[in-house]
Amino acid sequence: MSDRGLAISFRGVSRSFGAVRALMPSDLEIGAGEFLTLLGPSGSGKTTLLNIAAGYLLPSAGRVLIGERDVTDLPPRRRNIGMVFQNYALFPHLGVFDNVAYGLRARGVAVADIARRVDAALGMVRLSGYGTRAIGQLSGGQQQRVALARALVIEPDVLLMDEPLGALDRQLRQYVQLEIRRLHRQHGRTTIYVTHDQEEALVMSDRIAIMRDGRLEQIGSAETLYRRPQSEFVAGFLGESNLLRGIVASVNGTQARLTVAGLDSEIVGEAAEGLKVGARAAALIRPESVRLVSEKGLKAKIVETVFLGELLAMRLSLANGQIVLCRRFARDGVPVEETLGLVWDPGDVRILPDGASGESTTKTEED
Repeated sequence: MSDRGLAISFRGVSRSFGAVRALMPSDLEIGAGEFLTLLGPSGSGKTTLLNIAAGYLLPSAGRVLIGERDVTDLPPRRRNIGMVFQNYALFPHLGVFDNVAYGLRARGVAVADIARRVDAALGMVRLSGYGTRAIGQLSGGQQQRVALARALVIEPDVLLMDEPLGALDRQLRQYVQLEIRRLHRQHGRTTIYVTHDQEEALVMSDRIAIMRDGRLEQIGSAETLYRRPQSEFVAGFLGESNLLRGIVASVNGTQARLTVAGLDSEIVGEAAEGLKVGARAAALIRPESVRLVSEKGLKAKIVETVFLGELLAMRLSLANGQIVLCRRFARDGVPVEETLGLVWDPGDVRILPDGASGESTTKTEED
């Protein structure tokens, strides 16, 4: 089975359903062989964008290119795409072999080639020898891997996956996540993956495009989006966040200072774009960046401690009543002091524009 993938381009693509704008005009370039995840809540437009790529929906405006070919007006069968659905969409009256072979037969592939390619596809998803099984004899994870083999066997230029792990339990979902990532690293097909699960996005993606209200909010690697979000929405959608709100006291190049009511000292951190002195903003501090000390820092009291195995999850109350989350290794134990100091490195703080404005902007990791 050949390894290949083509770039896919969305150029000014939008989609309306009557008066409802499901997808605002969007530009998105996905490199050949890249694994890009569309991440966002329900109604954010991610499945609409995926269905436009597949040809199940025509855009209201804009163009879609796969490689150098404009496929905007082509039906799905002429795009050479593979599709994996959340509900598997397998034929219950057909066995495993016939389910995987279905797309090849529809394309008129020779019988001898069908057998060879189906066997290869089942081997890729670690289901060699399962060809004679009935679909009803398989577990949910095995059925999803059959669906993946069916999409891969046609050797698509682009693989599209619409929340394919949503019906699996947590442990099985984690296993199949790693299987999908393994296959992508081995075979390098261009993949667009839709999910609302941040863990899936972090585990599998080369880049993540976070969507909100039909817009691309920010695009970048998992590390870029986690450490350098451009908005409170992005910060809140990837991981837990502490957001200390206040007024921008100064902006000096890439650094800003934030004054927070009820706290004795200003918070210093990296400035996101668009900050202005005197404007409302929020300091983003991830729980793992918060350190507990005895004598310095912002004074806080422990409100709650939860044992999570390797980690302790702690909630602490600042002098102004704000709750701060902290993560520390369980082996370090629970502090015995009634009042502690909280400290963090300025390089781990991100000063963001106030999310109450509701503004949505698109930023790439190169911005």
